[in-house]
Amino acid sequence: MRDVSYDPNSKSAYECFNCGTIVRAESNPGTCDNCGSAMRNRLIPLE
Repeated sequence: MRDVSYDPNSKSAYECFNCGTIVRAESNPGTCDNCGSAMRNRLIPLE
């Protein structure tokens, strides 16, 4: 069950795995501008 509604046309929050920087973007930015680590969509839970 998801408690957050997903709208593919809206900007999502992406968080850096390493430094925690949060960026709002329409698609995954790939790497963090601050440290170069991978980014994750905050709406998708980590397992």
